[in-house]
Amino acid sequence: MDVLIANSGDILAGFLMTLRLLVFGGLGAMAIGLVVATMRISPVASLRTFATVYTELVRNTPLTLLLMFMVFVLPLIVPSRPPYEVLASIGLAIYTSPFVAEALRSGINGVPVGQAEAARSIGLAFGQTLTLVVLPQALRMVVPPLINVFIALTKNTSVAGGFFVVELFATARQLTNANGQAVIPILIGVACFYLLITIPLGLIAGQIEKRVRVLR
Repeated sequence: MDVLIANSGDILAGFLMTLRLLVFGGLGAMAIGLVVATMRISPVASLRTFATVYTELVRNTPLTLLLMFMVFVLPLIVPSRPPYEVLASIGLAIYTSPFVAEALRSGINGVPVGQAEAARSIGLAFGQTLTLVVLPQALRMVVPPLINVFIALTKNTSVAGGFFVVELFATARQLTNANGQAVIPILIGVACFYLLITIPLGLIAGQIEKRVRVLR
């Protein structure tokens, strides 16, 4: 416990870095995932094919390999290397986006076909039907799976610790290396910080699900 108190500043800094990776990675994943999900149901065959290939390729690529590309290869391509935190956030967003897309697509497929047919019958285009009719109903059904995706993203931020980003797990590794006799308290303390993120996410998911549950 003394080790945790003495290094509380470092632990808090790592916790805040984990939160930033979660927020920026999650927002990026939502944006990319929404585009990919839209392409998966698009009437244009080439867009559906591209989205399918993207989904299968990215979600079957290890996160470590993706972050390795972002940190070691991408800086060789772009003129100036972005901060490691930015590269890690982009990598996490790309890795998480197929799971977001599949969650959204499952919700879209859960909306009765008659809803889209009715929208088209009154002259709405594909984009209007999707944004005004289908997506608002689909989003109600995908809150729990999306929260699960973000909980997984929270745990995946620990992989960024191996790529020059001092987040919560990297902080724990540094502390255990410097204080080998206090490994168990350090790991328990760091685990509690992860729970400070994941447990509220689960509670929020439950509350949102109660509020927007589709009555059948």
